[in-house]
Amino acid sequence: MPPLPDGLHWRIDEQTDALMSKPSFPVGVVMQRRAVQNRWIDCVWEPWSVLPSDERGEPRRLLEEPGFAQWLHPGFTLQLHRDEAEGYYLNVSGPAPSVFILWRMDEDRGLPLEVTVSSEEAGRWLDGGHSVDRVGMPPEIFAWVGDYVEHNYRPEPKKRIKPRSFKHPKDRV
Repeated sequence: MPPLPDGLHWRIDEQTDALMSKPSFPVGVVMQRRAVQNRWIDCVWEPWSVLPSDERGEPRRLLEEPGFAQWLHPGFTLQLHRDEAEGYYLNVSGPAPSVFILWRMDEDRGLPLEVTVSSEEAGRWLDGGHSVDRVGMPPEIFAWVGDYVEHNYRPEPKKRIKPRSFKHPKDRV
């Protein structure tokens, strides 16, 4: 940054950073492998849970038993965006608040790629042909998203649609 005259500081940048930063919540994704009796495959991978965690690094095995294993994939961040507020509202006001996990198979292992709490963003991922599963939302994340929705979501006012019978017959087409 270029120097400022004596007595002046780059305080504006600090304020701008605070205004432009998006709320974020660090999480880890637990993927589970379980054995199945099927003639084509011997196991299935699935997202099992999301844990609040600021841990970084490589995936690590949490549990391994015959026919069953769980791996923690650390280093994910839930980030909230104003234009997704309706998706957050629909999620936390529904019967089963969830964290949605976009994932894929990587050789012989399930690999999480992205996480979101917006039901609309998860729907777009599904429309794009991706594997998306939901897991229960932990209470800490529910409180954080609920607070964000309360302060940032304003439903669009419903517009009254004029019944067609009040239009001239030529205009009804």
